[in-house]
Amino acid sequence: MGIAVQVQDAVYGRGAADLRVRLDHDSDGVWTAEAEARTDEEGSIRVWSRLALARGLYRAVFDSDPYFVALGLRAVYPEIVLTFRLLDESAMNTIMVLITPHFYSACFGSLS
Repeated sequence: MGIAVQVQDAVYGRGAADLRVRLDHDSDGVWTAEAEARTDEEGSIRVWSRLALARGLYRAVFDSDPYFVALGLRAVYPEIVLTFRLLDESAMNTIMVLITPHFYSACFGSLS
Protein backbone atom coordinates (compact mmCIF):
# COMPACT_ATOMS: atom_id res chain seq x y z
CA MET A 1 0.00 0.00 0.00
CA GLY A 2 0.99 3.61 -0.12
CA ILE A 3 1.20 6.76 1.92
CA ALA A 4 -1.36 9.40 2.83
CA VAL A 5 0.06 12.90 3.40
CA GLN A 6 -1.53 15.71 5.43
CA VAL A 7 0.12 19.13 5.85
CA GLN A 8 -1.35 21.76 8.18
CA ASP A 9 -0.36 25.43 8.13
CA ALA A 10 -0.20 26.46 11.81
CA VAL A 11 0.03 30.18 10.93
CA TYR A 12 -3.42 30.24 9.35
CA GLY A 13 -4.93 27.16 11.00
CA ARG A 14 -5.79 25.36 7.77
CA GLY A 15 -4.50 22.78 5.33
CA ALA A 16 -1.39 23.89 3.43
CA ALA A 17 -2.88 23.98 -0.08
CA ASP A 18 -0.77 23.78 -3.26
CA LEU A 19 2.43 22.73 -1.48
CA ARG A 20 4.75 20.70 -3.75
CA VAL A 21 5.98 17.41 -2.27
CA ARG A 22 8.32 14.83 -3.78
CA LEU A 23 8.66 11.22 -2.63
CA ASP A 24 12.11 9.65 -3.10
CA HIS A 25 13.26 6.06 -2.59
CA ASP A 26 16.80 5.05 -1.57
CA SER A 27 18.41 2.45 -3.80
CA ASP A 28 21.93 1.56 -2.67
CA GLY A 29 22.64 5.10 -1.47
CA VAL A 30 21.09 6.85 -4.47
CA TRP A 31 17.80 8.74 -4.07
CA THR A 32 15.36 8.18 -6.92
CA ALA A 33 12.11 10.11 -7.34
CA GLU A 34 9.06 7.84 -6.91
CA ALA A 35 6.33 10.47 -7.16
CA GLU A 36 5.61 14.18 -7.03
CA ALA A 37 2.35 15.92 -6.18
CA ARG A 38 0.82 19.10 -4.80
CA THR A 39 -1.40 19.16 -1.76
CA ASP A 40 -5.09 19.78 -2.38
CA GLU A 41 -7.16 22.54 -0.76
CA GLU A 42 -7.22 20.54 2.50
CA GLY A 43 -3.44 20.07 2.55
CA SER A 44 -3.68 16.40 1.58
CA ILE A 45 -2.07 14.16 -1.00
CA ARG A 46 -4.36 11.23 -1.52
CA VAL A 47 -3.05 9.83 -4.83
CA TRP A 48 0.02 8.35 -3.12
CA SER A 49 -2.22 6.04 -1.11
CA ARG A 50 -2.52 3.93 -4.28
CA LEU A 51 1.24 3.59 -4.83
CA ALA A 52 2.77 0.13 -4.52
CA LEU A 53 5.80 0.88 -2.35
CA ALA A 54 8.42 -1.70 -1.38
CA ARG A 55 10.11 -1.89 1.99
CA GLY A 56 13.07 0.40 2.46
CA LEU A 57 14.18 3.97 3.02
CA TYR A 58 12.16 6.84 1.64
CA ARG A 59 12.11 10.59 2.04
CA ALA A 60 9.39 13.14 1.51
CA VAL A 61 10.69 16.56 0.44
CA PHE A 62 8.26 19.42 1.16
CA ASP A 63 9.02 22.54 -0.92
CA SER A 64 8.07 25.03 1.81
CA ASP A 65 9.84 28.15 0.48
CA PRO A 66 7.56 28.83 -2.52
CA TYR A 67 4.53 28.04 -0.36
CA PHE A 68 5.39 30.69 2.25
CA VAL A 69 6.65 33.23 -0.31
CA ALA A 70 3.23 33.05 -2.01
CA LEU A 71 1.72 34.01 1.37
CA GLY A 72 4.11 36.97 1.72
CA LEU A 73 6.28 35.21 4.32
CA ARG A 74 9.92 34.07 4.45
CA ALA A 75 10.66 30.56 5.63
CA VAL A 76 13.71 29.58 7.65
CA TYR A 77 13.42 26.09 6.16
CA PRO A 78 13.30 26.38 2.34
CA GLU A 79 12.47 22.69 2.26
CA ILE A 80 11.52 20.13 4.85
CA VAL A 81 12.97 16.66 4.34
CA LEU A 82 11.52 13.72 6.25
CA THR A 83 13.43 10.46 5.92
CA PHE A 84 11.62 7.31 7.03
CA ARG A 85 11.68 3.55 6.70
CA LEU A 86 8.79 1.47 5.37
CA LEU A 87 8.79 -1.86 7.17
CA ASP A 88 5.62 -3.40 5.75
CA GLU A 89 4.65 -2.89 2.14
CA SER A 90 1.09 -4.08 2.87
CA ALA A 91 0.47 -1.33 5.47
CA MET A 92 -1.27 1.96 4.76
CA ASN A 93 1.02 4.69 6.11
CA THR A 94 0.47 8.33 6.89
CA ILE A 95 2.71 11.38 7.17
CA MET A 96 1.34 14.35 9.09
CA VAL A 97 3.27 17.64 9.08
CA LEU A 98 2.55 20.90 10.90
CA ILE A 99 4.40 23.86 9.36
CA THR A 100 5.12 27.53 10.02
CA PRO A 101 7.89 29.69 8.53
CA HIS A 102 10.10 28.98 11.59
CA PHE A 103 8.96 25.59 12.88
CA TYR A 104 7.78 22.21 11.73
CA SER A 105 6.68 19.04 13.42
CA ALA A 106 6.09 15.67 11.81
CA CYS A 107 4.54 12.33 12.62
CA PHE A 108 4.75 9.07 10.66
CA GLY A 109 2.52 6.13 11.35
CA SER A 110 0.72 3.13 9.99
CA LEU A 111 -3.05 3.01 9.57
CA SER A 112 -3.17 -0.77 9.44
